[in-house]
Amino acid sequence: MIRVELPAPLLILARHEGEVALDVPGPATQRSVLGALEARYPVLRGAIRDHVTQQRRAFVRFYACRRDLSHESPDVPLPEEVVSGAEPFVIIGAIVGG
Repeated sequence: MIRVELPAPLLILARHEGEVALDVPGPATQRSVLGALEARYPVLRGAIRDHVTQQRRAFVRFYACRRDLSHESPDVPLPEEVVSGAEPFVIIGAIVGG
């Protein structure tokens, strides 16, 4: 079971409270976790990654084990701590400005 933490606007959009627990078939990667998340909450399709290219949206970041995974390949296996459920896969909205 993989735990996913979503930012408040996406939780509201998905009509969910708290962490999301997902069963992810096959190897746990960013791509497989996001696929499972979007399958469970279709309303999130396009909010985290582009509909066509499946690329991460510019102001969305992915973290696991206090590491920024945003620029890693979406097919790199996630850390064992995330796979085991000890640590969450965290999706956050980036803050910009000056």
